Amino acid sequence: MSRICQITGKRAMVGNNVSHANNKTKRRFEINLLEKKFYLPETEENITLKVSAHGLRIINRVGIEEAVAIGKRNGLIKK
Repeated sequence: MSRICQITGKRAMVGNNVSHANNKTKRRFEINLLEKKFYLPETEENITLKVSAHGLRIINRVGIEEAVAIGKRNGLIKK
């Protein structure tokens, strides 16, 4: 599975390393991705999600049920 947040859809960006002599080489800006387990009280099961730090803040703000619904609606969670 690729490194994509299952709540926000964030993924890695591409850019350049620029040296003091202005030489440019390609690089990737990876996201702060964490693999976390969450408990869903309505179905009484645990799910494991790959979420970014920003995705964790969204889960804290709206709740895990609403966040999972958002991820499924956007096609980021395949369950």
